[in-house]
Amino acid sequence: MNLLLLALVPLAIVAGLVVLYNRLVAMRRLTENAWSDVDVYLKRRAELVPNLVEAVKGAAAYERGTFERLASARSEALASRQPTHERAAAESAISTGVTRAVALAEQHPELRASENFLGLQRELSDVERLVASARQYYNACVRDYNTMVESFPSNLVANGFGFKPKEFFEVETIGERQAPGVSGL
Repeated sequence: MNLLLLALVPLAIVAGLVVLYNRLVAMRRLTENAWSDVDVYLKRRAELVPNLVEAVKGAAAYERGTFERLASARSEALASRQPTHERAAAESAISTGVTRAVALAEQHPELRASENFLGLQRELSDVERLVASARQYYNACVRDYNTMVESFPSNLVANGFGFKPKEFFEVETIGERQAPGVSGL
């Protein structure tokens, strides 16, 4: 009986390690999938930016700097594939630029009356809501994954197999946390 017990203890430890390893892998995959969702919505928003710029550019030609900064932020965001501080900063700059471009457009009655522009506003508003929701889900996945990576005893498995904490996708200021304003909807 003692011999059987001595054999079962190492088996139970190995089984526990396997379970922890598999949970860490599943959490890492869930986090990567959640980031893919965020990335899809951010790319969709980036695709809408040139349309917004073109719609507003003629009515607000004197705001060239706003559009250049928006185009630059869009390029930086599209160049980054991972949720880093640089990507978050570029995405925040896009949000700020979109907000500014929409505000400029709202100063021009001919744009506010344009069905094309109104449709673009609605689509941007929808995408911003989806981005916010996907980012929230991604950060929840990162929180759960990082908790497993840092908690005992799963941290022993995580350290042994090279699981590293993931970076949250955060915005820096309160103003950046708000979706671009889209009125008249």
